[in-house]
Amino acid sequence: MQVRLLVAALYLALGAAANAGDLSGVELAGDMRKLVVHEAPEAVPALTFETPDGETVALSDYAGKPVLLNFWATWCAPCREEMPALDAIQQSGAAEVVTVATGRNSIDGIERFFAETGIEALPILLDPNQSEARQMAVLGLPVTVLIDPEGREVARLTGGAHWDSPEAAAVIEALGQ
Repeated sequence: MQVRLLVAALYLALGAAANAGDLSGVELAGDMRKLVVHEAPEAVPALTFETPDGETVALSDYAGKPVLLNFWATWCAPCREEMPALDAIQQSGAAEVVTVATGRNSIDGIERFFAETGIEALPILLDPNQSEARQMAVLGLPVTVLIDPEGREVARLTGGAHWDSPEAAAVIEALGQ
């Protein structure tokens, strides 16, 4: 009897791990209709970003957490609109929001952008040569890649979104489960 219980518990645990970040049951409404959900999670390249101090941050540093990987730029109007909501997600702890300024973005410009839009909790990470954006097939801005706790891409959204909507909250909640 104990062996059956152990096998059943193991089966449930493996099923939960396999379904981590499963968005198939989430109704995509509002801006989340633009979300492209993959049939199966996809591998993410080993990405690294620079900090303003010249240090390196790896995407793998966020392993074990749901991640919203957001590529943006200071000149991007939709980025300006969505960043306060992404900052609120970061502050709530619902997901790790990793914002990457890709291309030519001066530190002064980024700091001014953050001050003007009230950003308090988002990291300043840089991809000055757009090499990491290219690896992720980012063709326009903003792009937000949803990464499950196992480090796999499960969906992506191209263009701005209202990340403070109930629809987005449902997607983020499912990403972390």
